Order: sequence, then structure tokens, then C-alpha cells
Amino acid sequence: MEQGITEKIWHNGAFIDWEQATIHVMSHVVHYASAMFEGIRCYETSRGPAIFRLKDHLERLLHSCHIYRSLPPYTLEELTEACRELVRVNRVTSCYIRPIVFRGYGTFGVNPLPNPIETYIICWRWGKYLGAEALEEGVDACVSSWVRCAPNTLPAMAKVSANYMNSQLIKMEAIENGYAEGIALDASGNVSEGSGENLFLVRNGTVYTPPLSSSILPGITRDTIITLCGLLGLEVKEQNIPREMLYIADEVFFTGTAAEITPIRSIDKIKIGHGRRGPVTKRLQEEFFAITSGQKEAPGDWLTWV
Repeated sequence: MEQGITEKIWHNGAFIDWEQATIHVMSHVVHYASAMFEGIRCYETSRGPAIFRLKDHLERLLHSCHIYRSLPPYTLEELTEACRELVRVNRVTSCYIRPIVFRGYGTFGVNPLPNPIETYIICWRWGKYLGAEALEEGVDACVSSWVRCAPNTLPAMAKVSANYMNSQLIKMEAIENGYAEGIALDASGNVSEGSGENLFLVRNGTVYTPPLSSSILPGITRDTIITLCGLLGLEVKEQNIPREMLYIADEVFFTGTAAEITPIRSIDKIKIGHGRRGPVTKRLQEEFFAITSGQKEAPGDWLTWV
């Protein structure tokens, strides 16, 4: 079996083999990107697998579906149990979980409403998104020439496939130019987020992050970091961030389910701070991984035990 791939996928209430999880080429989602999804991590702990902030992720999924008038016929509780059972069935101790709801094969045309709503949940073994060494050494990033969609075009608060076409442009441009990741500005020219991560910076002991109005996804890990900062006595300011503030920050880091907490050592070839992970980033990483590993009590109902 290919590395990372698991045996079973949850589809519309039943488990099917990985190889059976296929869709027709005329499915609405293929042509019009009509899909809403989530990315969730399940961590290995001494008590067994634990899914991190599952309820919050699934609530965001249902909010995304609500915005796009594509609610699946499943409750939050049913989706929660489906995720837990999927991890059990595949006998994995840690994994990445991807619930996805999309418009399937029905009629053709932009209007999605006549097409059926399909719900899948997949899990697979996935390592560190930007590389294991990136958590300590940091990554090199650039400010992208591509801008995040304005709020009145595509809703940034919905985690949907269409938004990630913009992300792909940001990511490809960064890679082609020798960077690990790109940072997008919003339609007003302020800092928004990475191609698939939220962004924080530290300056003079204060932690800054762009507001929701800067066309960012309301990240679950972002919310986690804001909470942890409060517990650690760190002031957090959600405000518009001009591009040049990135260059004079003491620390800058990405957050996300895939990226977790990844420091940025340079932006546009300008060294950030000392050019490596800073003390605030390190402290937040330690708190985060102590909680996700079950070694430390979470400040909320953050772990769903499998």
C-alpha cells in the first residue's frame, strides 16, 4: 500500500475501500469547484489517538456548507462519530483527517442546486507540512504578487476548494522563486495570510495577527494560538498589518492544522529577527505540542479521544 494511504473512507454514512472512492468526471465539483472541506489532525498520545479540536473544525465545515447552500444531511454529532470511527477502522495512531462535502453528478451548469450533495471523510498518515526541520529552523517566505480575494467576491470565512485556486497561485509562485511559502496581501494592501496558513508576528513582546476583515480564514490553530498567548501573558492585537511591518518584526510564524506552528526566518530575503525560531514561537510550540500530545491539560474541550 502506498505510504500514508489508509484502507477505508467514510462516504455518505458507510465505509468503502480507498480504491472505491471515485467520482464521475461530470460531477459538478470537477467543473465548478463546489466543495467545502476541513483539515484536522489526530495526534498520538499515551491514552491513544486524540483528534484536535474536532468539534470546532466540523462546526466550521457546516458553516461553510451553510454559506454555499450545500448542507449535508448529517448532524454535528454524526460527523463527529464518523471521524472517530474512521480512525478506529483504519487502526492509525496519528493521521490527517479530511471531511469534504461537494456537489456530485447530476445536471450540468453553474447552478449547483440540482446536484446531489456528497459527503466523504478521509484520513491518511501525513507528516510535517513544511518539513520536520522547519519547526525549529524556520522557512524562507516571500510576499506574493497574487492578492487574496476581496471580501465581496469569494467569502474567505468559508473553507472551500475555489479559494484554494488562489492559494495554488501563491504557492507555485513561491516555490518557483525558491521559497517554501508565499504571503498574500489583502485587497487593501495589508498582510493577509499564507497560501494555507494564518500568520502571526511578534514585535517588542506583543503578538500581532491580521483581522478577519483582511480576507483570512478564521483558523482553528489561529484561535488556539490566541488562547495560548492569553494564558502565557502575551498581549495579542488583531489589527491591519502593513507589509513593511513583516520585515522589522522580531519573529514571524505561520499557523495551521497542516503547518502547526512554523517559524519564518526570512521574507523576501530579508532576515527576520535572528534568522531562526524566536523565543515566543518556541514557547508557543512547546505549549501546543504538550497539549496535542496529551502531556498537558488543554484549556478547553480540545481533544476528542478515539
